[in-house]
Amino acid sequence: MWQQARGLLLVAVAVASVVPDGAGAVAAGRCTTSTPVKAYDKCIALPTQGAALAWTYDARNATLDAAFTGSFISPSGWVAWGVNADAPAMTGARVLAAFSDPSTGALLALPFVLSQDVKLQASPLVSRPLDIPLLASSASLLAPAGTVRDGAKVTIAATIRLSPNRTRVHFVWNRGLYVQGYSPTIHPTDASDLAAHATVDILTTATEASPIASTALQWLHGSLNALSWGLLLPVGAAVARYLRPCASTGPAWFYAHAAIQATGYTMGAAGFALGLVMGAASPGVTYKLHRGLGIAAATAGSLQTLAVFFRPKTTNRYRKYWKSYHHLVGYGCVVVGVVNVFQGFEVMGLGASYWKLGYCLALATLIGACVALEVNAWVVFCRRQQEEKLMRREVEGVVVKDRAGAF
Repeated sequence: MWQQARGLLLVAVAVASVVPDGAGAVAAGRCTTSTPVKAYDKCIALPTQGAALAWTYDARNATLDAAFTGSFISPSGWVAWGVNADAPAMTGARVLAAFSDPSTGALLALPFVLSQDVKLQASPLVSRPLDIPLLASSASLLAPAGTVRDGAKVTIAATIRLSPNRTRVHFVWNRGLYVQGYSPTIHPTDASDLAAHATVDILTTATEASPIASTALQWLHGSLNALSWGLLLPVGAAVARYLRPCASTGPAWFYAHAAIQATGYTMGAAGFALGLVMGAASPGVTYKLHRGLGIAAATAGSLQTLAVFFRPKTTNRYRKYWKSYHHLVGYGCVVVGVVNVFQGFEVMGLGASYWKLGYCLALATLIGACVALEVNAWVVFCRRQQEEKLMRREVEGVVVKDRAGAF
């Protein structure tokens, strides 16, 4: 459910104080010390998903009485919140998950231990008692929500005994679309979901949380990569394959191919660089498949660019090997780039968007044109082969006649 965090950015949050009107809202952030359960001493607005946390800490017996407020994203979904004794991360967290009872529809708050096997999806997530001092727990929907639905607010309350003199607590939280039986399924993998963790000093409310790359930067990264790796480079490859055999084009096909590929690679390199910047700015957010495919595409594109400077002359005996390498790496780069564009849509949460539909239509048009040109190329090839065969027969017939006449 939660992705391993590898870095933290200190975000100073002002010490919570109650607004004079007694409503319980605090000046720092959008949170409230008043909840359907009880009133608390402090609260903070958590950095992602519009969530908030309120609590009262009793230093005499190291007891944390807390209430987490989050929202559902599906009528069949779940919302979870908990603590991790070691780090602000999924693995090792002890959480309470709220969702509708599949049998009765009543709101449940069940305990779960997020082990390494659960993170790797090697075993199902099954509720079991927590191995930490959990003194009490409950879940309640905020009015006017009567049932679990998209956007409904829920408060998960718990009383936990902490280690003495330990006031920095690692919190994790998240939400998902479905519950299979009594087992929450994996959550979405948007940046806000992967960064749903924070370390809070429960005495001062100072919060350490992973930063998230700006939306504008994400869109610029996605747009550059979709246009370059996803469209321009495939178009450049198609130009070389289908215009080169046309004698009427002369060397124009080469200049067109080189210009399109150079433009595509430049844009793709810029998009790749933005991805590196986003990764450095969001140390707790990792997309392993998307990152791996991006590195593979950028490496193949760079190798293609460097290979241009080592292209043998047409009379060189190694020219055929260079061409084989150029074609293999080039087509591999195109395939990996297109696959990663689709992966990027999923990462940005645009798997069912009109943006993805538009890209699919553009790619389908290109593929359709390539199929038509490929068929035409094979028809022309077969026709030429037939014509050459007929010409050889005619030549052979003339030679036989000449030989017969010589006798």
